[in-house]
Amino acid sequence: MLSGARENLLGRFHAARRRLRRGLCQCELEAQNGEFAGTAGVSQYNRSAGFVPAYCNHADGQVVASRFADGTPAPIHVLEGVPEHWVEHRDADSGLIRLKPTVEAGFLRDGRFFSREAARAAVEQEQVVADG
Repeated sequence: MLSGARENLLGRFHAARRRLRRGLCQCELEAQNGEFAGTAGVSQYNRSAGFVPAYCNHADGQVVASRFADGTPAPIHVLEGVPEHWVEHRDADSGLIRLKPTVEAGFLRDGRFFSREAARAAVEQEQVVADG
């Protein structure tokens, strides 16, 4: 029997492997939100710590804040505002279906990209320090 922490880590590893094979889609964003629900790995719990939803393309290191299709900043992760060359698949009506497998959803703070896990850990650490 696996311990809870090890089982959680193993689940996140397998989720990352699936994402790398398939690329990021709306259903994957929803799954990630479920995985990090109630933690600073989602926008609603890290916004007050200065985190902004963002994406990193690990193929070239480019990081962009999440934006709506019209370019305005989005308070959550939305796919439509990413650079066009990050798009792997669109539907017949030009709707974005999937990003390339090298793109990861995470957060920006002070010009630095944080994975969901890193944002969660940073906020938890800051709370421990603040609580003394």
